[in-house]
Amino acid sequence: MMRPFVLMLALLLSSCASEDNDNLKQWMEDSTKDLRGAIPKLPDVMQYIPVPYDADGLLDPFKASKIEPDARFKQAAGKGSQFQPDFDARESRNSILEKYPLESIKMIGYLNVNKKTMAVVQVDNKVKQISVGDYVGLDFGMVTKITESEVLLRELIQDSAGDWSERDSTLLLQGKERSK
Repeated sequence: MMRPFVLMLALLLSSCASEDNDNLKQWMEDSTKDLRGAIPKLPDVMQYIPVPYDADGLLDPFKASKIEPDARFKQAAGKGSQFQPDFDARESRNSILEKYPLESIKMIGYLNVNKKTMAVVQVDNKVKQISVGDYVGLDFGMVTKITESEVLLRELIQDSAGDWSERDSTLLLQGKERSK
């Protein structure tokens, strides 16, 4: 019973293998007749010309004070500009808000008590009140002005050469976050 079925299947398969695809083979040969791989030429090699290096008058990039300025721990570091911060005063203030970067501190409110303006700030789920003259942030930021929508600060930052300069920063009032 199985033998006639196998013979029938073999006959069917052999009939499908006719030479009716000659036109397909001809089309493939015509299509690929003009195709040739083209490898671009290599660019011309330029001759190496060394450039003389004159280091006179340039800063030494490997000098220890350039790699890691120790001005954060010594008051006499840098060139002693007019913006030199007082490190000893910072240690004596021991303010919790000076231990956090300014980006992590959020202004969440504004108070006006006895004509004295204060801002309410939050850092790590701790709420603190600040007023003009208080220090906030890691960069010796002193509060210079408080409005209903922002706290203006003057920070002292140190560049790679060890010089200190001032930078103005702002803490904006944060809106309430809505729960979804």
